Amino acid sequence: MRNILEINELSKTYENGFSALSSTSLNVKEGEILALLGPNGAGKTTLISTICGISVPTSGQIKVGGFDIQSQYREARKLIGLVPQEITLEPFEKVINTIRFSRGLFGKPKDDAYVEKVLRSLSLWDKKDSRIMQLSGGMKRRVLIAKALAHEPRLLFLDEPTAGVDVELRQSMWAVVEELRKDGVTIILTTHYIEEAEAIADRIAVIAKGSIRLVEEKAALMKRLGQKSLTLELQNQMDQVPEGLSEFRVVLGDDGTQLIYEYDTQAERTGIARLMTALGEQGIVLKDLQTNQSSLEDIFVNLLKEEQP
Repeated sequence: MRNILEINELSKTYENGFSALSSTSLNVKEGEILALLGPNGAGKTTLISTICGISVPTSGQIKVGGFDIQSQYREARKLIGLVPQEITLEPFEKVINTIRFSRGLFGKPKDDAYVEKVLRSLSLWDKKDSRIMQLSGGMKRRVLIAKALAHEPRLLFLDEPTAGVDVELRQSMWAVVEELRKDGVTIILTTHYIEEAEAIADRIAVIAKGSIRLVEEKAALMKRLGQKSLTLELQNQMDQVPEGLSEFRVVLGDDGTQLIYEYDTQAERTGIARLMTALGEQGIVLKDLQTNQSSLEDIFVNLLKEEQP
């Protein structure tokens, strides 16, 4: 599958000398969903703005669908849809006219059937004649998505699309995202709801201090970096971990009724069998046990810790 987006050694330095992006490279394939994660100030919005032509790069090259975003701006920009963080809509305009106007801006012919399809997919059809000012915050954010889809882009950027949106609207939005992917639309999203990235993304990219530090398949990333823990519920409370368990990475829970054992899923042996034998030798009686897998949020936090000086 070919790349819809190619970024090569991209840098952005502002007049005051601040470097927002530094030697950033990234390829995104057609039809995939890429989650772009990073702390505030990492360069996520600057990267998206530069790809979309809102910000001019200092150096490097960006191609969208094979078109250079600077020398072939019109061709490249037609392929891009952007849902920004900020709600920037004309408050007195009707919903349907907002979408029609956005479609026309890109030189697309009038197509009310397509506009209706977009509005229905976002549960906005019954609000088509409402003025923007009459909508809730969640509905306004849906209008932003409809605007971004009006000209039938092949690469869609969602910059914190569910910020301030209730759970029900958020879930329906991701259902729309999945349908777009089925239609071959490539989606790049930034989000602070890491569980969303974990649920829908194909790949994860981590950006820190203006450059991409890691890009990997989500499943492979979690398998490579994920740790598992075994929580052992004890029949009797204890004050400290017995000397007989000193060879194991075992810690005592705060209330003294749990032993927690962390192990590497990639290791040749987990050591669980030996641990269970040692527990029996120590006369420790278990009431229950359970395992837990590191979440993407745990992995993300650990990656950022590694970036600290």
